[in-house]
Amino acid sequence: MVAATGDAPPRWQLVLAFLCIYIVWGSTYLAMKFAVDTIPPFLMGATRFLTAGAMLVAWSAFRGRAHTTPAAWRSAAIVGGLLLFWGNGSVAWAAQRVPSGMMSLLVATVPLWMVLIEGSRGRRPTFAELVGVAIGLVGVSLLVLPADGAWRNAPVDPLGAAVLTVGSLAWTAGSLYSRSAPQAAYAPMASGMQMLCGGALLLVLGVVSGEPARLSMEAVSLRSMLSVGYLIVFGSLVGFSTYMWLLRKASPSAVGTYAYVNPAVAVLLGVLFAGERLPARGVMAMSVIVGGVALVSLAPKPGRAR
Repeated sequence: MVAATGDAPPRWQLVLAFLCIYIVWGSTYLAMKFAVDTIPPFLMGATRFLTAGAMLVAWSAFRGRAHTTPAAWRSAAIVGGLLLFWGNGSVAWAAQRVPSGMMSLLVATVPLWMVLIEGSRGRRPTFAELVGVAIGLVGVSLLVLPADGAWRNAPVDPLGAAVLTVGSLAWTAGSLYSRSAPQAAYAPMASGMQMLCGGALLLVLGVVSGEPARLSMEAVSLRSMLSVGYLIVFGSLVGFSTYMWLLRKASPSAVGTYAYVNPAVAVLLGVLFAGERLPARGVMAMSVIVGGVALVSLAPKPGRAR
């Protein structure tokens, strides 16, 4: 059930918003995989978010709704740092080592971390939520741990999996923080500020890590450039803005349901357009992870513990 906060939007808006984060975000894993083929990941992310952020801020100024405060900029720096710098930056970096479908499965664990983080803040998880978390973590183990104990034979690159896990934790923390943080009143302005902050951090990291020296504009493929354009328009301007809007209008558990739809979309697109194949353990892990996430997302939510 979608528990709206503040002024409840029309149901059709909620339906379109959920379809957006279900389908559009599921396609961004493949787009990032193609983008980092010939563009270093942090510079790619910086280009994506600085461009989209500047467009949103310019649009807000054009509408006369660019008013903000120092507190809103501080929140934007925190949210942009957690969601876009750590969270999305981790996915962009891991795209060099992990198939897009596998990435989506590891990122799908966000609702599991939400239960654990909310529990640390005083909200007791229900039994169903705890079971869902346990099931989801078993699925992650199936996906990551090698059957024979040799890490070189692990289904997923261990370092890539670790980076994605840290990124998922950062995304979870940023999503929960954003619900109560002071933000610009106009949603596009708030999203634009977060993108500018996250993009600036990615740019600094890219420069410090020496990515400009590894970037050759002559070597950048048309597919990578089109993928960056897709990520700017659909992943950021449409997808991220919709996600941040939903966090204000619906419960975290309802918004988190995207995590068990995105993997299906990402795996299908990876198979169709990138020749990826999900191994037998990967199929089993996907079923277990999605089942655990679904149980967490659909379980009745108790009130905050006194």
